[in-house]
Amino acid sequence: MIDHTVKSFDEQLQVLSTLVAQMGGMTEAQLASAIEAIARRDSAAAESAVAGDGRIDALQVEIEDWAVKLLALRQPMAVDLRNTLAAIKIASELERIGDLAKNIAKRALVLNREPPIRLAQSLARMGKAAQGQLKQVLDSFFNRNADYAEDVWRRDGEIDEMYNSLFRELLTYMMEDPRTIGLCTHLLFVAKNIERSGDHCTNIAEVVYHMVKAGHLSATRPKADTTSETPIFHNDKPYETHA
Repeated sequence: MIDHTVKSFDEQLQVLSTLVAQMGGMTEAQLASAIEAIARRDSAAAESAVAGDGRIDALQVEIEDWAVKLLALRQPMAVDLRNTLAAIKIASELERIGDLAKNIAKRALVLNREPPIRLAQSLARMGKAAQGQLKQVLDSFFNRNADYAEDVWRRDGEIDEMYNSLFRELLTYMMEDPRTIGLCTHLLFVAKNIERSGDHCTNIAEVVYHMVKAGHLSATRPKADTTSETPIFHNDKPYETHA
């Protein structure tokens, strides 16, 4: 009877991991479609990314329900408890990445109706970097590899640096030609959504590291987004508003 109970519990934990794997795969596909929509002006890919969001949301609910049942009925301890709680946290982070991918795809539909702009390719490179982060951090969860997770955590600043550069370029575009303000505003939101996706990958990395090591990353979290401090220049002078 004891062996049967233990086996049943292990199977329930495996089901939970499988659900997270499914959600992770769906989120990867959704983000890839959203980035493809920007890079190739592919409205069909954008529609696919928007349509996939509901399935990801439903899977998050299923994961949370399953995990709550495990916590209530099995009262797991130690590593089993960390695995169960990690599933809940990771599902929440994946749901947020899904929302960001949907927002990127919606803006892609608007951008695809406008003349192309070369900075869209910079966005595509930034998006590919975020996709790589997501893939690696999901691999770290499936393989229970804390080193993979820590590597993702330490490389978060790379996407921030891309965002900083793109932010400055878009500001220059808007100041040089006010007619591009609407278009560039959409691109800025896309860039921010990609940068936030990277942040959520970093959050997942912290969860995985704790799940595997039963400890926390002790170093200061790397962060390189400086856009809130970027001065706006006009004719080589800081821009000033006048009453």
